[in-house]
Amino acid sequence: MGIKVGICCEHKLHLEGLFFLLDSMEGIEVLLKDCSPGNLLNYPGLDQIHILILNPHILDARILNITVQLTVLHPKLMVLILSADENETTILKTIKAGAKGFLAKDSDRNDLLEALYTLRNGHDYYSKSITQLLLKQYISDLKSESGFTRQEALNCLSSRELEVLTLWGNSNTNHEISEKLFISVRTVESHKNHIMQKLNLKTAVDMVKFAIKNNIIEV
Repeated sequence: MGIKVGICCEHKLHLEGLFFLLDSMEGIEVLLKDCSPGNLLNYPGLDQIHILILNPHILDARILNITVQLTVLHPKLMVLILSADENETTILKTIKAGAKGFLAKDSDRNDLLEALYTLRNGHDYYSKSITQLLLKQYISDLKSESGFTRQEALNCLSSRELEVLTLWGNSNTNHEISEKLFISVRTVESHKNHIMQKLNLKTAVDMVKFAIKNNIIEV
């Protein structure tokens, strides 16, 4: 089955180069060739296109907004971004906006062909440098969450801290906890801060999630 592709490139020379490159590939049919991303939303044949290659001057809010609208209005359309922008935040925003593929400046003809077939088969595709960036972000996200198990929590928390965690997880207020444990509200807050520090949690809500996830409380 052939792959029907659209190209939108704000660099006219790049647009022509991409067109001739894709036109030379067996099984690839170019249905759209345009220099203006703003025209895409009004193009009547988008539902006939499998993959839209978007190569803007810069990945700014305008491109992110267009990407969101394209993926919402045409859920079967897969957007493949070609960009030399290697800003981590910008790339992650583009992916969150709905882009299913991203080719960085170090990509070549084979990468493009692999990306097209991978996307057509229903899978996301990111070039090697982007994959490394996503892996780095994933690891960072994991580290920002508590990696502690229930037993590890029992080992690192004091008996009083565990009592506070259990009561807080069961929807008791600071005042209610202070009354039940015969301690001051300030001491309750101090215990909660120590719990978050020890378990690498950021908020009191994370404490509740941790307690539920690790069966410290029953729901």
